[in-house]
Amino acid sequence: MSRSKKMSQTFFFLLLTLSLLFQAGCAFKDIDKRILVVGIGIDPSDKVKNGFQVTLKLAQPIGSIKQQETPVYAYLTHDSESVAEAIHDMRAQVDKVLEFGHNKVIIINEKLLSQDLETFMDYFTRRGDIQMISYVGVAEESAKDIISFEPITEAPASVSLHNFFGYNGTDSPYVITNFLFRFRREVLSQGIHTVLPLVEVDKENHTFIINKSVVLKDKEEPVRLTMMETKYLNSLLYHASGFSYKVKENGWLFILNIDEVKMKYKIVLDEGAPRIDMKITKVGIIGESNKRLSIEELEKYDEIAAEDIKKEVLELLTKLQENKVDPFGFGLRYRATRLSRDGLMEEWNRIYPEIEFNVMVDVKLKGVGAVE
Repeated sequence: MSRSKKMSQTFFFLLLTLSLLFQAGCAFKDIDKRILVVGIGIDPSDKVKNGFQVTLKLAQPIGSIKQQETPVYAYLTHDSESVAEAIHDMRAQVDKVLEFGHNKVIIINEKLLSQDLETFMDYFTRRGDIQMISYVGVAEESAKDIISFEPITEAPASVSLHNFFGYNGTDSPYVITNFLFRFRREVLSQGIHTVLPLVEVDKENHTFIINKSVVLKDKEEPVRLTMMETKYLNSLLYHASGFSYKVKENGWLFILNIDEVKMKYKIVLDEGAPRIDMKITKVGIIGESNKRLSIEELEKYDEIAAEDIKKEVLELLTKLQENKVDPFGFGLRYRATRLSRDGLMEEWNRIYPEIEFNVMVDVKLKGVGAVE
């Protein structure tokens, strides 16, 4: 072996040894001395004035997943003046370190949405370990009840809520996903209002129901969206695919399976009355129909479907405008495409309530979904 080769090997060995000294490891806390937080709920406190009730869902360690038939979770609840203080106090209630790095769900009571969100969400947005992985949702009655609910489909070592919002579980157009980092960005931005999914439990206490959403309004009561409005908003805002649309027109009943959704818009202020030109393109097939369909009349079906979708979208845009909320971020686009100056946002706030919507829908059906 040449001398240079020996020196190279020695240098590589020393470099590898030095790199081990900088490994973080477990900070001298063994894994069996840690307990994983997999869900957080925040409610207004009944015990502390202007305080918060924080509930943590903890995954208890089990010996073998195969031997465990039901999920095993523990729950901690504490009231305090701030979220951070409540969590710090709860550390004295468990014999293990609370590990937040696996937490993916934060549920907020709807009553808190009209308060100063930056106050109680500040603790979470400062944590670098969950900013990019945590989803934010809303509970109508009690965030504690939602966090502690265990649906019949929940398996051991699995959290059902994670599958609703992640891309590995269900893929429903009714479920709007909002990450913690995007939630904070939109709450702090001018010209856009953030949208959060509404999480409910069915009357039989068997499963979650997540098919509606709320649009946050600056320190005011949020605007509720219905199932259909949530689906259309999810389609246009996040280009979610895999949708089914029911079209009823002159005795025809179609179920469209949409594979691709595109939407773009332009704010027009120099051609008469202010307006927003929105062009929507949807590509799919007919999944079901109450009448026999012909491939030669595909363009006719395109027009029927486009007209129905245009009507639904216009109703959604009008409702958002009347309630003075802007989840599409029209105001943000307006600010971004003009030179910065004082009063720019106030200028848009005067334009938005009066602006007209010109919606153009182009539906491209690839087939009637039947074999001749």
